[in-house]
Amino acid sequence: MQAYSNPKRKHDPHALPDLEIFHLTASEVAERDEDLIYEYIKRHEYRLAPMNSRVREQMFDAMIAENNITGGWFYWYCFPGCMPDSDAYGPFESAAAALQDARDNAADDFSDNEEGE
Repeated sequence: MQAYSNPKRKHDPHALPDLEIFHLTASEVAERDEDLIYEYIKRHEYRLAPMNSRVREQMFDAMIAENNITGGWFYWYCFPGCMPDSDAYGPFESAAAALQDARDNAADDFSDNEEGE
C-alpha cells in the first residue's frame, strides 16, 4: 500500500506517495537479516543452507524460534518505482498502526494531521 507521510500532500497534484506499507511473515523477516543469517551459516548444522533448501528452511525455523522473530506490518519511506530510502520499520499489529507510526516519525513537521487514507 502506498501512502503519504503527510496526509495534506494527498491533495497536491504534484506530490507522490512517499510511504510503502507491507506485511512480512516471520520467515521473510528472518531472510532480511543478513547479519543473523551469517551468524547461523557459521554453525556446523547449517553450513549447507545456501545450497540445500531443506537445511535452509531448518536454519530459518531455528532463527525464528531462538530470536523470537515475528511477522507483521512494516513500512519504509520511498517513492513509487524507486528503491526504499530507509530500512523497514516494524513489526506492527496492523497496517493502520504502521501508517500512524510512519506519520508520527516522518521528517515533515505537520501538526494538524488530517484523517488518513
